[in-house]
Amino acid sequence: QVQLVESGGGLVQPGGSLRLSCAASGRTFSSYAMGWFRQAPGKEREFVADINYSGRSTYYADSVKGRFTISRDNAKNTVYLQMNSLKPEDTAVYYCKEVASNHRPVNVLASWGQGTQVTVSS
Repeated sequence: QVQLVESGGGLVQPGGSLRLSCAASGRTFSSYAMGWFRQAPGKEREFVADINYSGRSTYYADSVKGRFTISRDNAKNTVYLQMNSLKPEDTAVYYCKEVASNHRPVNVLASWGQGTQVTVSS
């Protein structure tokens, strides 16, 4: 059973930066497009960004475009989310998941992980 383990979250001031990591254990994920999603308190989980299997193609939600960068290292079975110019509205639990071509999560590689909490506050 593949597990997705997110890490790198924390408390940061507005305008600050964080780098999230998502490590897949148990099996290579190099064949899968991977995405980041987030869920704020009282809100539904929403798409943030995704990256194709090779890392050559990326796609972002309008709310994070120009501030966040998704990348991957297939040799390390890890996908990253570099978050810059963070805003209070970025506060949420962040998750990674394999995605389909329509940028929606699919249940092929693994179940949802525990996520990592990102809090943007002064």
